[in-house]
Amino acid sequence: MDQRRSDFRNASGPVTLFGEFTLSSNRKARCSVNLTEKDFIIQRLDSAPVSCRKVVLSLRDCVGSRAYRGDDGADPSAYFAAYFYPLKKRRWVKAAPARQRVEQCFRLAALQDPRANLEEAEKWARAVQERSARQQHLRDGALLSSLPRPCRLMLFVNPQSGKGKALTLYNSHIQPMLHEAGVIPTLIITERQNHAREKVREADLSQWDALVIMSGDGLLHEFSLLSLRVSQVTSEELLVSCGFLLCKGQVSHMDLVSLHLSSNQRLFSFLSLAWGFVADVDVESEKYRHAGAARFTVGTLVRLASLRIYKGRLAYLPASRGSSTDKGLQNGAAACSTPSSAPRPLEDSFPNTCHSNNSLKLRRSEGRCPQSAPKDVHGPPDSLLPPLDQPLPSDWVLVPQEDFVLMLAMFQSHLAEDLLAAPDARLDDGVIHLFYVTAGISRKALLRLFLAMEKGAHLDTNCQQLVHVKVRALRLEPGSGKGVITVDGEVVDYGPIQAEVHRGLGRLISG
Repeated sequence: MDQRRSDFRNASGPVTLFGEFTLSSNRKARCSVNLTEKDFIIQRLDSAPVSCRKVVLSLRDCVGSRAYRGDDGADPSAYFAAYFYPLKKRRWVKAAPARQRVEQCFRLAALQDPRANLEEAEKWARAVQERSARQQHLRDGALLSSLPRPCRLMLFVNPQSGKGKALTLYNSHIQPMLHEAGVIPTLIITERQNHAREKVREADLSQWDALVIMSGDGLLHEFSLLSLRVSQVTSEELLVSCGFLLCKGQVSHMDLVSLHLSSNQRLFSFLSLAWGFVADVDVESEKYRHAGAARFTVGTLVRLASLRIYKGRLAYLPASRGSSTDKGLQNGAAACSTPSSAPRPLEDSFPNTCHSNNSLKLRRSEGRCPQSAPKDVHGPPDSLLPPLDQPLPSDWVLVPQEDFVLMLAMFQSHLAEDLLAAPDARLDDGVIHLFYVTAGISRKALLRLFLAMEKGAHLDTNCQQLVHVKVRALRLEPGSGKGVITVDGEVVDYGPIQAEVHRGLGRLISG
């Protein structure tokens, strides 16, 4: 009995596309295939083992489908294939499910006319693609938008990333997945630092739907755009998961933070701003890069052995007054009007420490604070930030302490794969999670904090020197002397710096 041509059926459930075919890998294996609005269902019609007779695949896990003719020109058959990456449980009890590739490929030979068979295969492939695209995805209750199809990607690969294996991993994992999804990217292999930034500045971005990066956070920082919550997955599994998200093209909004340096430079950051202990460990641990992720552990131990105190002044604009999560006010930070802390008036707290040749060009807009960005800088204005050489508004909070061990401003949840620095952070919550540790903490207590941070439990340690507050903007003035400030792990000019969060300014392919 030959295969029957497919038809639409509407029984008790939604309209389905139904057909009977043979497997492309085994012409004796016959299957009935049902395509519903949500599922792709294969039922074996031969004497296959019971465990293999029925397979149900969710269209949410489908990245693409295609129709094609075989290599034998004399064979009138046509084929269609659908590609899925469902989450599957693994053997280890505590291991998180991982996405694994599943290909379903069928042979259509009901007619002697090759063109008719191909048209039938194309109908099936098109139906799978359309119904897969209609599957709705939510993040925190909000419906995600999708990239257009076909999608135009500019894809950057840093060949030095991933211990020099990034390009090989792209060719073996990501490129085949994009081919299955019908996406043809423009590949750019970076050759030097700031190469990606130069390319993006030269490009007409209206010709692209997305910029994609396969590298570490350094390349990501070059033109600012991953909040991945990972539980016991290997790097290869993580790569497949990222490839799946890229193929699906679901888009979330993400906060970006505008930063102003004393050198008249404006940056946009997606991850963090660090000063003191964290910044020093990040930079000094570069010499241990051969140790992989363990480099940060080694760097932390080395810096703990000679713990430093960093002098400076810190102020911030709270996200909300009187909030129970405002642990900054509960743990020592005081509003400038609090008599007990007796701080200096805020107008005197941040004098002009910028040299005249570093003073920022002002852009004033009626009814707003003067803008500190140079006129030629793109992006929205920073309505909460006065110029760096001007006093701050009276509704800002000045931290009375001036001796710090670290200051860390987080814009996403994870500082690293194994450091859940801001457990409550969301992609577009519109706040900066400001942490600082004042002088007086012991080496043992500081080590305990970082060990607890692996699981996001550092805020439960009741450390008296640790302060956490949610803010909308901040300003840091480090004291005189040498030091390190990092933005997204990259070293920037050492000196006064201020930041303002812009909610949902960036768009991120996510899931």
